[in-house]
Amino acid sequence: MGTTASLNSLKKHVFYELMHIGGRVFVLVRYSEHVVLGNRGLTDDERENGIVLVFNPGMNFQWDDYGITATLVFGSSPQKCFIPVDNITAVYSSELNAQFIVLPMSGKIQDFRAESTVKVEGPGNVIKVDFTKRQKKHDPEGGKDGDG
Repeated sequence: MGTTASLNSLKKHVFYELMHIGGRVFVLVRYSEHVVLGNRGLTDDERENGIVLVFNPGMNFQWDDYGITATLVFGSSPQKCFIPVDNITAVYSSELNAQFIVLPMSGKIQDFRAESTVKVEGPGNVIKVDFTKRQKKHDPEGGKDGDG
């Protein structure tokens, strides 16, 4: 199972556990063209910051490998909705003060390596260790220098 599939499975597990313990679950959904909220659509603010949807055990919804399918009510208007699991960035319960957050993958690999230097200074053999963090630059060609 790949990383994305594992994270999506974990989102689903956390969702149902919070639902079971707390009685309702909030889901933060980030915008994509695949998010369907019936005729409602998303406001400019929701497109930029996402939308929070509320689920409880009394609702009729289904979570499969692709996402959540549900009829959600906005104001007094029921809307057929589909929330792709990849667009769910947070699952939380305010009653339990618990949350699970998954930040979107940027596609960029960040590799932080600790570098240390050891210096022996002066009388008494005092050792000075300097731990610094250095960010390794992303190489889109996978570290190949072209020499073969």
